[in-house]
Amino acid sequence: MNDIKNIREIPFGAMGGIYEQDDIEAVMNAVRGASEPGGSFFPLPEETDFQNAFAAHEGAAKAIGVNSCGTALDLCMMALDVGPGDEVITAPLTFVCSATCAIARGAKVVFADIDPATLCLDPQDVRERITDNTKAIIPVHFAGLAADCDAFDAITDETGIPIVYDAAHAVSTHYKGQPIGGRGKANCYSFQSNKNMTTLGEGGAVTTDDEDFAEVVRQKKTFGYVYRPALRVVSVGFNYRLTKVQCAVGLTQLAKIDRVIARRLEAFRHMHRSLEGVDEIIRPAGIETGHGCHLYVVRLDTGKVSFDRAALLGLLKNKYKVGCAIHYPAVWSWEVLAELGYDEDTANCPIAAKVCQEVFSLPLFPHTTAEDCEYIACAIKQSLSEAGE
Repeated sequence: MNDIKNIREIPFGAMGGIYEQDDIEAVMNAVRGASEPGGSFFPLPEETDFQNAFAAHEGAAKAIGVNSCGTALDLCMMALDVGPGDEVITAPLTFVCSATCAIARGAKVVFADIDPATLCLDPQDVRERITDNTKAIIPVHFAGLAADCDAFDAITDETGIPIVYDAAHAVSTHYKGQPIGGRGKANCYSFQSNKNMTTLGEGGAVTTDDEDFAEVVRQKKTFGYVYRPALRVVSVGFNYRLTKVQCAVGLTQLAKIDRVIARRLEAFRHMHRSLEGVDEIIRPAGIETGHGCHLYVVRLDTGKVSFDRAALLGLLKNKYKVGCAIHYPAVWSWEVLAELGYDEDTANCPIAAKVCQEVFSLPLFPHTTAEDCEYIACAIKQSLSEAGE
């Protein structure tokens, strides 16, 4: 496809995975069982089954199902006793809860810069931001590409500072051929609607190889309960649980996640080929190295064009009907962070500041076809040409 004769719409979909008849049946069976005499939506044998299956899939000793990645991060901050006077280092290129989970505990967020190739948190820059007050580090497996786990392990070995990965994008992500679920102190996953698997629109999990840490997280996600030998409340906790129906769907979603990732990788590869030689667009790194294929994030190389991202996206969205999304604005730019005194100058992350003005995500999903990829690439090329006129 060398030009666009027929404009058609390719939206950025709200559903990142696929729902099929087995998911529908899982919902119906859970509801049917709960409605029978003596039935209930609690207790949850499905929860145990889902947690065990997810831990095995992600290469971790334990998984704790929760109702979002945001609450997973919050639980980890509570389990690490993060509070006032503490500092937590994270990336500026991420969803806002990677930072607000620490702010909510009264801690100060310290932003470190990102690697310009991987767009993940730069371990060397993290080292330069560590102080005596650093209580935790939250790298992000950005877009589905694993952060440099070995380098972050080395930081923990040298300093004792725990690593909690934001793995919201990273179901099925691998690092050096192995699943990432057991790396660091913990990994926090999302099953929100636009992720590669979803438990009815919301959900998440914490995975860890530290069984004591897992038990603290489990307690705090259920009001601080210990059930045996007698019911006790041993710490301040909340209700961050998944429901019976969500856990049932989690099992059916998990059973097909590798197929979903394979479909996404096929689309990523086709998009990669279709954009080859388009010098104004920087393609994502690492799609053949265990990438979770959640987001296909490209950058407009603003050093090679006379216009900005807004001009390009205006043409892509309005003229060529290609839905694009921005993942993400710099975390410090959100209103709530600005009100708390965070800004670009105090963050001092020049690479992230530049990248956050250049990135945008293309609408690639499990159902995306080769023809879709070619249309998107052609729309990008024509929009680049027209924006530069």
